[in-house]
Amino acid sequence: MLFAHVYAVSRYACAMTSRDAASGQYQQTTGERADRHRHGRTGSRFHPFNGGRSQADDGSRMLRFCPVLLVLMLPACGASVVIQRDAQFDVTYDDTVTSDNQTIYSYNHTVSRNKTEGVRVSVELLSESAQSPVLFVVRQKQAVLSFQVPLILRGLYQRKYQYTQVGRTLCQPPTKAEAETQFFYVDVSTLSSAGVHYQLRVSRVDSFTLQTDKKFSFNATPSQPQFFKYMFPDGVDTVIVKVNSQKNFPCSVMSIQDIQCPVYDLDNNVAFIGMYQTMTTTAAITVQRKDFPSNSFYVVVVVKTEDEACGGPLRFYPLLPDQLLDPGNRSKTLDVIVSPAINSEVYVMGMLFCLGIFLSFYLLTFLVACVENKRMNRKREGLLNADTSPAETASLLGKASVSPYEYGSFADNGSTLSSEAVTDSLASTDGNCGCMDRSLESVARSRQESLSSVEEDDYDTLVDIDSDKNIVRTKKFLCVSDLARKDKRILSKKYQIYFWNIATIAVFYALPVIQLVITYQTVVNVTGNQDICYYNFLCAHPLGALSSFNNILSNLGYVLLGLLFLLIVLQRDILHNRALERNESTALECGIPKHFGLYYAMGTALMMEGLLSACYHVCPNYTNFQFDTSFMYMIAGLCMLKLYQKRHPDINASAYSAYACLAAVIFFSVLGVVFGKGNTVFWIVFSVIHILATLLLSTQLYYMGRWRLDSGILRRMLNVIYTDCIRQCSGPMYIDRMVLLVMGNIVNWSLAAYGLIKRPNDFASYLLAIAICNLLLYFAFYIIMKLRSGERIQCLALVCILFTAVVWGFALFFFFQGLSTWQKTPAESREHNRECILLSFFDDHDIWHFLSSIAMFGSFLVLLTMDDDLDTVQRDKIYVF
Repeated sequence: MLFAHVYAVSRYACAMTSRDAASGQYQQTTGERADRHRHGRTGSRFHPFNGGRSQADDGSRMLRFCPVLLVLMLPACGASVVIQRDAQFDVTYDDTVTSDNQTIYSYNHTVSRNKTEGVRVSVELLSESAQSPVLFVVRQKQAVLSFQVPLILRGLYQRKYQYTQVGRTLCQPPTKAEAETQFFYVDVSTLSSAGVHYQLRVSRVDSFTLQTDKKFSFNATPSQPQFFKYMFPDGVDTVIVKVNSQKNFPCSVMSIQDIQCPVYDLDNNVAFIGMYQTMTTTAAITVQRKDFPSNSFYVVVVVKTEDEACGGPLRFYPLLPDQLLDPGNRSKTLDVIVSPAINSEVYVMGMLFCLGIFLSFYLLTFLVACVENKRMNRKREGLLNADTSPAETASLLGKASVSPYEYGSFADNGSTLSSEAVTDSLASTDGNCGCMDRSLESVARSRQESLSSVEEDDYDTLVDIDSDKNIVRTKKFLCVSDLARKDKRILSKKYQIYFWNIATIAVFYALPVIQLVITYQTVVNVTGNQDICYYNFLCAHPLGALSSFNNILSNLGYVLLGLLFLLIVLQRDILHNRALERNESTALECGIPKHFGLYYAMGTALMMEGLLSACYHVCPNYTNFQFDTSFMYMIAGLCMLKLYQKRHPDINASAYSAYACLAAVIFFSVLGVVFGKGNTVFWIVFSVIHILATLLLSTQLYYMGRWRLDSGILRRMLNVIYTDCIRQCSGPMYIDRMVLLVMGNIVNWSLAAYGLIKRPNDFASYLLAIAICNLLLYFAFYIIMKLRSGERIQCLALVCILFTAVVWGFALFFFFQGLSTWQKTPAESREHNRECILLSFFDDHDIWHFLSSIAMFGSFLVLLTMDDDLDTVQRDKIYVF
């Protein structure tokens, strides 16, 4: 009779249980469980006879007085036995779970508003072959954490790695009370019919809150991630979080997350929120208080299941899609330290330093101009007091007052003089001027004619002129006068196109670049993915939305010094035009022909290099590295063109053909970055094109453009070889040119062979190295031939050469420090990161920006002043080489 009654009660209880479960009311809330625990009531909620009382109270009373009833009731409805026990911290519970029973461990601890105490749950599965995993559910007041053991984590290509040891730190939401006792429960269940043996241990984390400037060491694995809390101290608005390890692998991830639950601390979800970056030995993230309203954040460290993201190898590929792989030993020891970052005073000091160092060049240029002007005035007074006739003095002063050469005052008046002008006048008085006295009316044309009506082809339309070119340009010894026969106004207009074209290119190139890098920075800020950009994270100072303001600021030198160079060129251009308007013989017949269009293009290119380098450093990576190098190619090309134009003004390349060649170079640069990495076919094709271009350019330079590329080129080549090498052994007609071209071919063939054999990953830098090597070779040849021809280098140009050489040496030293490299993975690149070395604000690469901008400015001044010694030498006495 009793058994029948119990059976009826159990069936009724099963029905009630099914109803409550269907309506979503069977599961107790965390607050209800905690309330009943405080009043001594535990157990299930159902009871067959209400009697006006709550089901929870009746069920609790029934379970307290009739424990056997629960055992009889649950099997009747197919449910498992629920066992709840009070548990203690730092105690290891060795237990077994099956599908027929469920164990609930109840913990309580005191939560303080001013102190955060970490709690860590560690589980180990002792059964070797379990039919089903064991599910652990940790229920807190405001959070729920669940995981299974063995834990299955996926890698690339759907690889599955199994972990039988799992450790998780519980999220600790803040409390408003001064002190509060909170309960949390660990539910253990499984669907395995066989018993699964496990160990459970819940412990307190003593060093859960990180202290400023105090290093803390810990271990982590893929199934046992770690996270810690940091609170901003008073007066500190920015900190830098650094995580270091002694070994590269296993690969790991460092994440900065807000204080909220849940904390994403597994390999498959760590990238969901916050900022994160992969790491091998070093990771660093700069964190600002304004991004975290709670004035605190979590530092999460996760070890990845595989090392491919950090540049490590993939060991093998699973043969079966559902095969579980042994992860091996992937434990990693790491150190974390949180240090205050720089304050606003350091930002101001860095900006003032950057402005001061480059504005000082403006001041230095002004002082040099004043000194030269004063020196010129003293020589002018000496001329006035000299023992000369009044007519000679007046003639002498008339010539000196309009000299266009060297640094004079930046004033507009026509009385501006330079030291070179007075020197020229003194030389004329002694009868040593190279320029012959001739009728200026027969030489100079009227300057009133409109330039728009003059075309370069006006000179070349006559057939006899074309034959004259073949005669003149193939002479064994050429003078500048032989290659400066075209009208100066025509050539000036031709070379001004260089400036207008590069200005147009700059506008169309820069606007999309700026738009793109702003998008890059927005993506980084929104996604928090710090692996997109290759910064020096140990010295990356944010400002506003910019992540590395110091790398952007240091490019200011290119812009300011490029502008200064344009002002110097403009001053020289104005003085030279005044001399032409006065029909000065020195401006018309002496020295290297003055064409300033290429100088304007060089100054503009230097300014654009600064702007685009700053854009590149907004988010440096391999896809936008061409922003940093495109105008470097242009600067190298323009400098070579200017060197060649100095003594070959009539036959220098036009702006259209020059920029078309530079566009081809940039095109190959893009192809090399995208397809060149390890692509043998690409390197073969590029090396062949490189060698053919070198041969064609060598032929063009050797014959001064007096050759044709047509169907008869092979016949003419064989004829030359037979005549000069077989029939009669004769040396080259133009020995100097041949020496330069042979050296150039050796260098370029060697570079082509190096690229074909080594196939460097950084194709853009390799291409830039080719341009720089050719520029340095041509510049060295020019200097050597200048001195060999009996010419001299004036003091100002010599100072610029020595100063520039020294600065270039220091600049290259800092360039090769290699603080980051996009040729590797972001984690490997961070291994090269270093601390700031200047004013706690600038790193080695910033110093490279400073020094390289100064060195480029000095190189431009060398090109501008190198031939000033020839300003009084007649052009038919200046040799071409």
